[in-house]
Amino acid sequence: MNIWGHFCTINRHKFLVMKYCFRVGLYKQGLLHDLSKYSPCEFLVGCRYFQGNRSPNNAEREATGCSTAWLHHKGRNKHHYEYWMDYGVNPEDGICGMKMPDRYIFEMFLDRIAASRTYKKESYTDRSPLEYYEKGNSAQFLHPHTRKVLEKLLHMLAEEGEESTLQYVKRIVKKRKKEHRL
Repeated sequence: MNIWGHFCTINRHKFLVMKYCFRVGLYKQGLLHDLSKYSPCEFLVGCRYFQGNRSPNNAEREATGCSTAWLHHKGRNKHHYEYWMDYGVNPEDGICGMKMPDRYIFEMFLDRIAASRTYKKESYTDRSPLEYYEKGNSAQFLHPHTRKVLEKLLHMLAEEGEESTLQYVKRIVKKRKKEHRL
């Protein structure tokens, strides 16, 4: 049980996401990001399975067969594509990803940068979030729009760098906010 280590890790992660959200104009999302991680059902599991170099949810899943903390977390945080899973319109579609609003795709992207920075520490590069994404199997569960936007941002980050990519996201956020004022 590592209470202090887990507390510092989630605070560092939350602070990084907040910093990135503020830089692109997603102020409310920056403030509210991952607040459920402080709830007892997520925080205590995180303390118990803390390792410092990866999500404690993975360790809980390996030890018990599922992650109760993750099930709680994904159901309360709209920046996770799993929040947007539902039955398709046609029965043969089964369960599939629904289209995420862009602001949550942007937060998901920023979350991936912050998580990569938090766990990879000094070995982080702008390619790290893309490499993590490519190692996983999430693409098959993403709505085509969500996948297109996320992959564009991950590739842009890897090829053009953080500053350029964040400026791009900021321009889109600003444009959308302006359109909604009309």
